[in-house]
Amino acid sequence: MSAACCIPVAECVYCLACARWAWKKFLYTAGRESEDWGLATATEFEPIPRICKYVIAVYEDDLRNPVWEPPGGYGINPDWVVLKKTYDDTEGKVPSYMVYLDHDHTDIVVAVRGLSMDKNTDFFLLLDNKLGQTKFDNGYVHNGLLKAAEWVFEEECSVLRELVERYPSYTLTFIGHSLGAGIVTCLTMLAIKNREKLGRIGRNRIRCFAIAPARCVSLNLAVRYADVINSIVLQDDFLPRTTVALETAFKSLCCLPCLLCIMCLKDTCTLERKKLQDPRRLYAPGRLYHIIVRKPFSLGSISPVVKTAVPVDGRFEHMVLSFNMTKDHRILRILGESERALNLLEERDKSMEIPEPQRMDRKASITKEHMAEYRAALRRAVTLDIPAAYSPSSYGTFSDSESGEISSSNP
Repeated sequence: MSAACCIPVAECVYCLACARWAWKKFLYTAGRESEDWGLATATEFEPIPRICKYVIAVYEDDLRNPVWEPPGGYGINPDWVVLKKTYDDTEGKVPSYMVYLDHDHTDIVVAVRGLSMDKNTDFFLLLDNKLGQTKFDNGYVHNGLLKAAEWVFEEECSVLRELVERYPSYTLTFIGHSLGAGIVTCLTMLAIKNREKLGRIGRNRIRCFAIAPARCVSLNLAVRYADVINSIVLQDDFLPRTTVALETAFKSLCCLPCLLCIMCLKDTCTLERKKLQDPRRLYAPGRLYHIIVRKPFSLGSISPVVKTAVPVDGRFEHMVLSFNMTKDHRILRILGESERALNLLEERDKSMEIPEPQRMDRKASITKEHMAEYRAALRRAVTLDIPAAYSPSSYGTFSDSESGEISSSNP
């Protein structure tokens, strides 16, 4: 009898917990995550629309007769495409990708497309992971994405080495969207760990832009590689907020209410500090750029605002229940909003009538600010007892545990 009386009480407690969770989720807006971050500048944000176009170009079968060309074109010279591989070429091990020699911007670009809804291999790749399954560089990475990155690295290592040696002043840039963003993140880390295979390229010549990335690296790696890797997230995008546990639930459950109940219990019962100190938990990589285009409970859009930081805690931890959570993941939408944001940033700079010498000084200042923020993030990771977190030494490099030097690169 006493046990039976406890059942209604437990149900009430559970219902209250679910109501509290749902209330927070619907009131929680993506803009709150980055409200304390700094504002991005036109100089550092300038490459984003261009790299979005490069990624979309990978979808084309023939760049000379494009089908998906955005307004203004891709800005790509088809004669500068070094190679392009399709799903047939990769046998489904990796989505389609291309290597492009961008002479206009002195850049060697490796671009990987996003997840294809028509390819089961892409879904298998994304779901090929378990919590703590794969270790890399004293941290953890997404197993399936690392396998794909290793395949690309082995296939194209000789090509990239030849290009790096032939064009010693060019940067090596890895770019990707969605699934491809996770792959290029792992590919960038592989390149940095194996620079001797790429003509001993300097770390400061390597960079990565992960557009709407999957959570693919542990927190210590997300912070340590923030001088090289940059993630771009449009407001409510769901994928950078989707954890391994949620992906696993998607694999085993088809019932949305059951899935929401699991999310509710997990979010309610797991302490934030415990999440941070779990070395296996994966996060969106590197420096984060958050594009805000809507206000809470607003039907229309606002002038885009771009926030940036290298956060340690508060790294897109909350799934936002929004009608735009999937729309904000689309590469065409990200391209459109990033172009709007860049135009506003450039107009603001023009209105200030900043002389060219001061623009150059400002660019150098941004680099220094980013490095200071980067080192502060490394120190904060140590302060929060993040496993395998390294603090920068007084000589401007990592501690002895970390072999890579801190670069001065920025987007």
